[in-house]
Amino acid sequence: MLKLKVCGMRLAANIAAVAGLQPDYLGFIFYEQSPRLISDVSAELIKYIPAEIKTAGVFVNEELEKVKDKVNTLKLKAVQLHGSELPEYATALKLSFPDVEVIKAFGIDEDFDFSALEAYLGTVDYFLFDTKTKAHGGSGKTFNWSVLDRYTYTKPYFLSGGIDLEHTNAIKNIKDDRLYALDINSRFETEPGLKDADKIKEFIKEMTTK
Repeated sequence: MLKLKVCGMRLAANIAAVAGLQPDYLGFIFYEQSPRLISDVSAELIKYIPAEIKTAGVFVNEELEKVKDKVNTLKLKAVQLHGSELPEYATALKLSFPDVEVIKAFGIDEDFDFSALEAYLGTVDYFLFDTKTKAHGGSGKTFNWSVLDRYTYTKPYFLSGGIDLEHTNAIKNIKDDRLYALDINSRFETEPGLKDADKIKEFIKEMTTK
């Protein structure tokens, strides 16, 4: 069964509602330029999310010490690096927090060179493949998943980028044991950072129905 990550959570009541659906991961964005930037007040709630849900902080080219501080204060269980962070950055993070999952995101298009991932293989737990845009995620656009046929490594990955209810059958038809989790965001919103819990519930139902 594929894991599910709901990313871009921002508002207290909405965080509680989506947590009630028991996704495997909840993602919180700490990137100042994102419309889904979580406030300091809401971020305090991350510590109280049920332990079986992995809380993931999403950062874009942030100073390493600031990321470490968020991991410590908010008890994050995963860190998603969504910028141009180098392998050495990911290594330093993993050395500081061996039990925290490190997810390195890459924007994918038809010309993506998968050999660029090789340097990260020994230091990150997962890759995340998103649609390449000028912004860092949240575009609501899918990329051509057939490009992943060129992905030759064994490292498991999250699939992201414009996933919607209409994609459930296509996702079920992906025959790739390395596909570990689905990352949903903007297509399940009524406004940036406000998720439609009923739509997510329907997505979970569709994905778990054979």
